[in-house]
Amino acid sequence: MICLFLAAGYATRMYPLTLNQPKPLLEVGGKPILDWLIDDIADCVDKFAVISNQKYFDRFEDWVKSRKENITLLNDGSTSNDNRLGAVKDIQFAIDKLGIDEDILVLAGDNLLDFSLKPFIAYSAEKNAPCVMRYYQGDVEKLKKTGIADIGENDIIKTMLEKCQNPPYNWCIPPFYFYNKATLPMIKKGIDSGCGVDAPGNFLSWLVGETDVYAMPMPGNRYDIGDIAGYEKIKKLYDNNLKGEISNV
Repeated sequence: MICLFLAAGYATRMYPLTLNQPKPLLEVGGKPILDWLIDDIADCVDKFAVISNQKYFDRFEDWVKSRKENITLLNDGSTSNDNRLGAVKDIQFAIDKLGIDEDILVLAGDNLLDFSLKPFIAYSAEKNAPCVMRYYQGDVEKLKKTGIADIGENDIIKTMLEKCQNPPYNWCIPPFYFYNKATLPMIKKGIDSGCGVDAPGNFLSWLVGETDVYAMPMPGNRYDIGDIAGYEKIKKLYDNNLKGEISNV
């Protein structure tokens, strides 16, 4: 299995912090966000790939020298929000560029977790099918900003909506995805069929109409760092070893 990190965004809401530094490499608790994710799963993932852009590629090249894992850096060629490929096309770009023909774990490179991803990897291997995680959210405003789903029997997603302004469901789908090898050709099919490409959840919304997608209950909290205030709040938590004090954001 290969783990793909989506790290080609520009994080303009976090300027000036991210003017010359990619958000996944901002430090929290003494190390970059990406280090937290990789350190958790390095003993159960064969190799990694980080999908960056032209603006931040040199920064990632410097960072990868500090890692001992098998990490491939990819430059999707974009230079700003105006010409970015979008997360779904970045996944397809990595599949084509690396000739991927195996299971993939796709992770947002700017999220932190207070739990291990290893149970999710084990869950996905058992299902041998597309898998995500889910958590309950009661705040309507937060539901509007993320992917939401209606969950049926056996954890199967019945319907998935991305950033719906009138959210009918309370199950949120964070940006952590497992796609088994047999599912990979469906990514290009989804793009060609007109699924949205900006957010990775756009493809998932299309995919649930094509095949069974399983949603494992998330066993802890995730911290999505969207602005400077949120970053400072998370930094304070990690610096004081208080992970778990903030609910899912």
